[in-house]
Amino acid sequence: MSVDMPYVIERWPGGMLTNFATIRKAVKKMDTIDKMETDGTMDNMSKREKLQLSRQRAKLEKNLGSIKNLNRLPSALFVVDVLKEHIAVAEANRLGIPVFGIVDTNSDPSNVDFVIPANDDASKSIDIILATVCEAIKEGLEERKVEQIDNKDAEADSEEVKEAPKPRRQRVRRAAPVADDAPKAEEAPKAEE
Repeated sequence: MSVDMPYVIERWPGGMLTNFATIRKAVKKMDTIDKMETDGTMDNMSKREKLQLSRQRAKLEKNLGSIKNLNRLPSALFVVDVLKEHIAVAEANRLGIPVFGIVDTNSDPSNVDFVIPANDDASKSIDIILATVCEAIKEGLEERKVEQIDNKDAEADSEEVKEAPKPRRQRVRRAAPVADDAPKAEEAPKAEE
């Protein structure tokens, strides 16, 4: 995609959100097969083993290739057809992940946090909505970059202030005046009645 966000266009892998650790293991397996191809380990394998690994790699790429850069659970989920992808919506609801969804007249909007009423079967309406969502994501990413740069500049300025030597305050000691011939409060003569 143009915004470099993880996406799923094949069948939703059940447990992709609720069983995220297992999905990450499958993605690591795909990376391991890639490393074996690049470092020459596959050259020492038999033809049959190479074929099995390449088939396994193709299957993993088809199902999980688009989410291989997803290292943590997503902050939000955008679903085109909430009726067809009810498993994705249910997983997101279970984990408390907000769901943005295109809801047609045949779908239940109660499971979706942010409803977009539109025809989820027409490719033109999906294209228009996705273009708008992608523009909003791009705008948000740009704002995040600017905010991070501003935060780095503010941190650098605060470090410069911390590094500047502070003038030391000198303590002034004042001696209390003591009179030797003045009677103390305890030794004051008591008045007789």
